[in-house]
Amino acid sequence: MEHYDILVIGGGSGGLAVAERAAGHGARAVVFDPKPLGGTCVNEGCVPKKLTWYAAHHLSQAHHAHEFGVDLEVSGIRYGDLAKRRHEFLRMLNDYWSGYLERLGVDYVPERAQLVDANTVSAGGKTYRGKRVVIATGGEPIVPRMPGHELGATSDDFFQWEELPRSIAIIGAGYIGLEMAGMLRSFGVEVTVIAMEERVLEMFDPMVSHVLERHMEEQGIVRHLGSTVKGLTGEPGAVRVQVGEAREFGPFERVLWAVGRRPKTRDMGLETAGVEVRPNHTIAVDEWQETNVPGVFALGDIIGKGPLTPVAIAAGRRLADHWFAPERNPVPVDYTQIPTVTFTHPPTAAVGMTEPQAVERFGDAVHVYETEYGGLARAFAESDIAPIAMKLVCAGEDERVVGIHMVGDTVDEMLQGFAIAVRMGATKRDFDLTIPIHPTSSEELVTLKVSRPGQINPLADAA
Repeated sequence: MEHYDILVIGGGSGGLAVAERAAGHGARAVVFDPKPLGGTCVNEGCVPKKLTWYAAHHLSQAHHAHEFGVDLEVSGIRYGDLAKRRHEFLRMLNDYWSGYLERLGVDYVPERAQLVDANTVSAGGKTYRGKRVVIATGGEPIVPRMPGHELGATSDDFFQWEELPRSIAIIGAGYIGLEMAGMLRSFGVEVTVIAMEERVLEMFDPMVSHVLERHMEEQGIVRHLGSTVKGLTGEPGAVRVQVGEAREFGPFERVLWAVGRRPKTRDMGLETAGVEVRPNHTIAVDEWQETNVPGVFALGDIIGKGPLTPVAIAAGRRLADHWFAPERNPVPVDYTQIPTVTFTHPPTAAVGMTEPQAVERFGDAVHVYETEYGGLARAFAESDIAPIAMKLVCAGEDERVVGIHMVGDTVDEMLQGFAIAVRMGATKRDFDLTIPIHPTSSEELVTLKVSRPGQINPLADAA
């Protein structure tokens, strides 16, 4: 039987982060995962998504180049070429991680692992013992069990496609569905979004939803919101979406399920080891990621908060420092201050509280500063365009900035620095005293002048 300091179940962002950092401190670690190393982020998530987004972004920019007098002939996208290059790049990342773990002295077992008890894991017919066990198995797309569900694909399947469909229905208006919608529409696919939600990106500030919908309208993305899907009918290549009691949309060449993800915590021995699993399949942990079973830890998507790659990485690294390098004074992850971006077209970016959340907490002490503008990148557009939009949510007499929300090109790149300011407790006056960089979009956040009281539903008057 093999003995280790840490047994890590899951070779994604969080699992690799804790194993890497622990090995750097001299600990002996082993990582179990039957899939290629890198997890969802490398294989079916962040990395292939951003590569595809870049292709869509370049194509979109090319279509607007004539506004500046640039003559281009744009014939479309060689999607098979993109898919091939993307696949090769991901295999390179898988190989990198395998070699990197070997150089670190971390063992890699490409097998599915199951908990036997709080210190024991079985995988590939062998048994492994460890002082600590870290569960970081990530999530997987949800496919609702309804008639015809097998006629729909998932985001995992999307990255296996070598050809684009002519038309697609995307079921779900969260970040995955809308990222796919924007990319596919940029490639020329006829895109329809069907969702139960009353607004797109419902978990974001209402302003973000409202402005992004205007961009989707401009791009020709059809939306059917507030619609409950009952099933899929037809056959591959001609699928219809049944909605409500008597409506249907289609036919579509493809249908994509984008109704959320669920943690991969089933059938891995958690109950046998006594680990508490909530009804929604997430694992309950304390501030240092420890479950109810001493010595068993969980991090990443499976704990049900902050399901983002950098969050899992931060949790893994800080956990290893907490164990093996306490002199670094590591602190637990603050799940309330997580900056996030959706790579829609254009991107959205947010950190901190939405306006309704701030009003619920601070009441009348909330003031909002916001702006909409066209931007120089589309200064010569031949028709009205959807705007770039930004919002500061401030609270208290000192107007501490508790939320930033943006929609528009480059907001994904500008949020990181502003997220530091929010975490440090910056006020509106701090923003005002910062010299703007001109002409940029980011300068708008430090030149906002007119405020209004915060509202629970800031779009009520506009609805």
